[in-house]
Amino acid sequence: MEIALVLTLLVIAVILFATEKLSVELVTLIMLIILASARIITAEEAFAGFSSDFIIIIASVFILSAALEETGILDFAVIRLARLARQSSSLMLLVVMLVTGIVSAFMNNTTVTAMFVTPLVGLSRRINQSASKLLMPLAYAAILGGTCTLIGTSTNVAVSGYIAKVGLAPIGLFEISGIGFIIFMVGMLYMVTIGKRMLPNRDDQQLTEEYKLQRYLTEIVVMPDSPLVGQLVFASDLTSLHFRMLNIIRGKENFLPDFRTRINADDVLLVEGDLENLIKVKETKGIQIMADVILEKDLQTENIKLAELLVVRQSNLIGRTVKEINFLQRYGLVVIAISRHGETLRSKIGSIQLQLGDLLLVQGSSERLAQMRNSYNVALLDEFEPVLYKKRKGIIAISCFALAILLGTLQVVPLSIAFLLAAICSILFRCISAEKAYSAIDFKLLVLIGGMTAFGTAMENSGAADFLAHSIINLVGDFGKIAVLAGFVILTVVLTQPMSNAAAALVVVPVALRAATELHADPRAFAIAIMLAASVSLVTPFEPACILVYSPGKYKFRDFIKIGTPLTLLLVAVILLLVPVFWPL
Repeated sequence: MEIALVLTLLVIAVILFATEKLSVELVTLIMLIILASARIITAEEAFAGFSSDFIIIIASVFILSAALEETGILDFAVIRLARLARQSSSLMLLVVMLVTGIVSAFMNNTTVTAMFVTPLVGLSRRINQSASKLLMPLAYAAILGGTCTLIGTSTNVAVSGYIAKVGLAPIGLFEISGIGFIIFMVGMLYMVTIGKRMLPNRDDQQLTEEYKLQRYLTEIVVMPDSPLVGQLVFASDLTSLHFRMLNIIRGKENFLPDFRTRINADDVLLVEGDLENLIKVKETKGIQIMADVILEKDLQTENIKLAELLVVRQSNLIGRTVKEINFLQRYGLVVIAISRHGETLRSKIGSIQLQLGDLLLVQGSSERLAQMRNSYNVALLDEFEPVLYKKRKGIIAISCFALAILLGTLQVVPLSIAFLLAAICSILFRCISAEKAYSAIDFKLLVLIGGMTAFGTAMENSGAADFLAHSIINLVGDFGKIAVLAGFVILTVVLTQPMSNAAAALVVVPVALRAATELHADPRAFAIAIMLAASVSLVTPFEPACILVYSPGKYKFRDFIKIGTPLTLLLVAVILLLVPVFWPL
């Protein structure tokens, strides 16, 4: 009965993680409540993961990463290296991946990707090269670079914490560096050679063409006898027909309306709406349709510009609608359209919940757009302007990071204490403020990892781990230990499609450890193979790092399948060949 309950909860969790009907942290907490209420785990076991030292390590790395970003030292490094690489596209691709991989070995891969997207888009436009040639390799390098050290990805830290809980030695900071470096090099060489040929070359279009807005934008002249005269812009008859007012041309002045603006006679209104409502507007007395096709120059003036904003990780806009945010009042910008996973959303913009990786086409003053460069909620994709390089604080931030690695590696203090000390020092030396440090921590990820650790305990207590381990051994056990290991690696790769990497690894590891014990194999080798497999699943763009580059790179879903599937299979083969070499079965 307990086995059935645990496995049923697992299936439900996978479905909810994939559909995102509920947030992942809420799903995790509900599972813990059910498991504790059913007495499969105790209250102490349910929340033990949240008090583990690996939670402190992950949170500290987030703070240190934000401190490095805040000082501008990473922007400085990217610009210097990119200048060296301009002479050759292949060299530039190699340099981008190499730098990204090195940085990602010590920082969260999603954070690294988010930091480098804006510089690379700006650089691509400056040298007249398609961003699609750089952004997918950027995401892949960030993901694979995380396999080189324990702190390179939260999945590594979570698996290390779990195996330590069941009595195995935790994974050392550089224990996986040998195989991780090989995985990264194989991935980089694949992208520089085979992958480069398959990367799409999608040139930048005018934004109105790219978002397919021509059919949806119309200029309307308000005649003196129009009932629109005197109406508030955002409470007018046009608004009731679901038209959105973008610009008003009044005499020689072209400006964005606000909530106090009223419509005057002879105003020329630039509005956005669908074809059916446009027909109704044409039949309205007192207005004249000037044009049904609007060019980009009509949306931009000397002061009013179009721009794209990328919704980044940990943005407080995620899960909220444009209307809830009061985007126009808060930022002084009009959201015209949203690009999500290659699809352009134009209707009922106000009611669309924003997601990670959404690309917002906005219109606003140059001054307002410039202010968005300092926003932690979005990244402005235009000509890249680096963060002011604070050399002294940058050196301090890197020194804190290096000191933590040194103290942890030499085991002078526990790894968690070393990184917590480094994070506190970065705040004390004002490399980052305490408020920004707290906002840099991805608490949703911490809840997910802590909760899934408890779910692993539930699989052990209920017997579900034993049941699944015996099933897999009966299925492929006759072919030997490598075949069983391969089964778990492939299962992990499959589960990372609907689930996060850390969640998938924490589901599979308890089962794999039981199977290893049954086969008299080294459980550590099985755990590390699964941990690495969770980081090489590049078949679909569901990994947050890939989501961040999807829209800016103008990619299509099939681009990731075409390029990522061969690379994933190649890296799975590398894992199965080399794990038994580094950790004999």
